[in-house]
Amino acid sequence: MAHSGYHAKIGAAAQIPINDSTPIISFSPVILPAPKRRVDLELRVTFPATGDALPIILLSHGQGASNYLSSLEGYAPLAEFYAAHGFAVFQPTHLRSGFLGGSLPWPKGDEMWWRGGAEDMVQILDSLDTIESTVPGLKGRLDHSKISAVGHSAGCFSVYGLLGFSNTDPRDGSVYHQFDSRVKAGVALAGPGAGGENLSERGKGMLPFYGGEFSKMAAPTLVVYGDDDASPHLTVRGADWHADPYHQAPGPKDLITLTGAKHGLGGISGWDTAETLDESPELLGIVQRMTWAYLRSQLFEGDTAWEEACKAFAGIGKGTVESKE
Repeated sequence: MAHSGYHAKIGAAAQIPINDSTPIISFSPVILPAPKRRVDLELRVTFPATGDALPIILLSHGQGASNYLSSLEGYAPLAEFYAAHGFAVFQPTHLRSGFLGGSLPWPKGDEMWWRGGAEDMVQILDSLDTIESTVPGLKGRLDHSKISAVGHSAGCFSVYGLLGFSNTDPRDGSVYHQFDSRVKAGVALAGPGAGGENLSERGKGMLPFYGGEFSKMAAPTLVVYGDDDASPHLTVRGADWHADPYHQAPGPKDLITLTGAKHGLGGISGWDTAETLDESPELLGIVQRMTWAYLRSQLFEGDTAWEEACKAFAGIGKGTVESKE
């Protein structure tokens, strides 16, 4: 009997429709010179072995405890899925990565190198021709007009910045705004909510720069969070804090609330990782398929993948979808 290529325990996620998968190629590292950066920018590129006019996903890693996942070495469950279903995925190692080590002391105003994520993505977009020429089999196969961004946890700072959010540092009132119109849509996975009074005392110490708000983040965005993802180390609120980018930003926005999911969203950061507290092939499959469908429909006019995915998701009882224009 033929095997589907997906985990036997994928469960109800299999009801969410996707296109046929193809073999993928992963090339790493691509090294982009960055004289103003502490080290040159390194990234992994994962893409389908066949096909042209490939849409692009910029994938920004989180800040977990593992030694390798918060770098270009992580997030294979997302990168490989997106590539197998038609995207070219670009994964940089951000300066805040523990993989690099010795990144302290962080500069005031850019603690955790939080601004650097969006800046890394801008450099990647400025270097697409170079990347195409460097990666065997990629030249001439990218669609430079169909660009999106996906971030998890701290990686959402990258996505927020590219999509137009602003941050006012509570210490000195300095304002950060990094919007890049080349990025047409984004996905925020378990990202930070609003700053200010929403932060716990520990959170203010961990993110002293953070006064983020979403009133200017107008680009289309899908926000995904688990209703069991409380983050008392960062916020005085419950799991709904992660939904702030949906509620506080102007439309168009979409929100997926996953029932019983925690910060790992089923295991998006890596295969069988110890820091995933809700390891689940089914939940991971839902996140993979729903986010893929959203980006397909945002980047390809008339594409019905998101509409079809939402109909299927509504029937499996694993959470809810909200939308606003």
